[in-house]
Amino acid sequence: MPPHLAPKKAKKRAEGASSNVFSMFEQAQIQEFKEAFTIMDQNRDGFIDKNDLRDTFAALGRLNVKQEEIDDMLKEAPGPVNFTVFLTMFGEKLKGADPEETILNAFKVFDPEGKGTLKKDFVTEMLTTQADRFSPEEMEQMFAAFPPDVAGNLDYKNLVYVITHGEEKDQE
Repeated sequence: MPPHLAPKKAKKRAEGASSNVFSMFEQAQIQEFKEAFTIMDQNRDGFIDKNDLRDTFAALGRLNVKQEEIDDMLKEAPGPVNFTVFLTMFGEKLKGADPEETILNAFKVFDPEGKGTLKKDFVTEMLTTQADRFSPEEMEQMFAAFPPDVAGNLDYKNLVYVITHGEEKDQE
């Protein structure tokens, strides 16, 4: 093979390998995904597996996750879930995604019954102990803007609407 073709071919392979998932996100976003990955990689082996997912759900208060649900999540990956695969999967899910729907789906993970509300105490626990932790002042501001009902439930659908639209939905 003529030598002038080899670099081109190698270059093409490199480009194909990096239909670069890292270029889809800003550096700060990649850092946040890395933090999330690290939290989920409970055994710190560089891969997210069944046990990591089960432990992550348990840490979030969901103890009765069916094995089938965990298997289905892992089936979405083309192979073992390392950070690049994790980022690629999120990239595919977020591509063209409606920000409102994306944020709602994040809340729905913690609301398997689909009530549309989460307990104030649970939201406080999550936001003050995981990843980018909220300060007590930030929690106070959020609950001042989005007060829970008398039973202590936070209407996350309304919260997400305001986050993405900047105003409250008219209550019908």
